[in-house]
Amino acid sequence: MSQPNLTASFTVDQTPEEAFAAINNVRAWWSGEIEGDTDRLGSEWTYRYKEFHTSTQKIVELSPGKKVVWLVTDSYLAFVQDKKEWNGTRITFEIAPKGGKTEVVFTHVGLAPKDECFALCSDAWNSYITGSLRDLIAAGKGRPNAKES
Repeated sequence: MSQPNLTASFTVDQTPEEAFAAINNVRAWWSGEIEGDTDRLGSEWTYRYKEFHTSTQKIVELSPGKKVVWLVTDSYLAFVQDKKEWNGTRITFEIAPKGGKTEVVFTHVGLAPKDECFALCSDAWNSYITGSLRDLIAAGKGRPNAKES
């Protein structure tokens, strides 16, 4: 049975606080242009990747070492029919100690298998979450795509 929402998780040796700090350093792990504060409760910030994807996230929960929640207040996805498919979805990061390590569980709440973006977005999120973000936490360096001129 598939998950009702897009989800990905990983464990690292670092502390929940280190994971929390890395998640909030969005520019270090997510490719694209980011405008605004990504680490302050109530702030809104915009992500833009070329002409393909623009989204505005409002930070609605920030519990140090435990949880980060972004509400997508506006979005434009050029590659799907419903350009606003992400509107009203929530991007969550739950952080918890687990067996001497730290587990990070990412969920894009409201992005379900029935949605057109699900397959493509799953691939992209998995790459950023279990690849770039995990590397940022574990090794101190994320792997966002190289900046393009």
